[in-house]
Amino acid sequence: MPIKIPDLLPARRTLEAENVMVMGEGEAVRQDIRPLRIALLNLMPDKIATEVQIARLLGATPLQVELTLVRLTDHVSRNTPHDHMAAFYRPWEEVRHERFDGLVITGAPVEHLPFSAVTYWDEVARVLDWTQTHVHRTFTICWAALAAVHHFHGMPKHDLPQKAFGLYRHRTLQPASPFLRGFPDTFRVPVSRWAEARARDIPADSGLVVLAECAEAGLCLIDDPRRRTLHLFNHLEYDTSTLANEYFRDAAKDPRTRLPAHYFPANDPSEPPENRWRGHAHLLFANWINEIYQTTPFATEDIGRSEEHEYTALHPARRPEP
Repeated sequence: MPIKIPDLLPARRTLEAENVMVMGEGEAVRQDIRPLRIALLNLMPDKIATEVQIARLLGATPLQVELTLVRLTDHVSRNTPHDHMAAFYRPWEEVRHERFDGLVITGAPVEHLPFSAVTYWDEVARVLDWTQTHVHRTFTICWAALAAVHHFHGMPKHDLPQKAFGLYRHRTLQPASPFLRGFPDTFRVPVSRWAEARARDIPADSGLVVLAECAEAGLCLIDDPRRRTLHLFNHLEYDTSTLANEYFRDAAKDPRTRLPAHYFPANDPSEPPENRWRGHAHLLFANWINEIYQTTPFATEDIGRSEEHEYTALHPARRPEP
């Protein structure tokens, strides 16, 4: 099945060129099925590139997915044209009364800041609370994963002395997890961050399950079943050249910039890198979508209803606004 995105979204042309099935409004209404409603809260500076990366992975599943692009209400993007944001993105305050089968929250280049110093931290915290009552399953990436385990479990963010940057081999720790169905014992994952969460900080009663980690780069993937959330601290969604682009951008400012580890052939930045993670990115997202499909209510108005009662009873201070 295809992914439903706006007809004029720039990502559409890229996805069609890659033979990813996409559809518009007219085609969608002719299909007598309920698509999975997936929202993307895009915090990345280059929003158009991130749209393509996430839509590519969501669109490769055998189910019809309706993608809603969401932005923070009060934060103004400085790197994406205003016309694009106005045409394709809905502010969270506009969608927070709706219910979604899934939500993807991307990373943001603010991991060097304390959470309280991030200008949009309060709204991100409200979004995370909202996922517990209006979203069936959530997928957080990089900074969003650091933010979520801090918000829900009090886990600190540890700044790194140098950027974790490269293509690192990770170990599969829970091969029976439905999210790692079909994964090999080890797999490569792009990493690009200035901070990390640490396994020793996981609260004993949190229910968090470490699914994958790396001796060099630390935690990679955590399942949070009580919150119905998957936390990916790295970037399986990256394109082949994303790490290279980051390196050349930073090296132009500082020639001492380190090469991304294990990425360029023979550590030669003049050689094009090989994509050794694409299949695992598709597999992880397909497994996540499958878990949504198997467990989400048929009626969208029932999404989060039972969880809403339980969550607000346990956390009255976090009760969603009507």
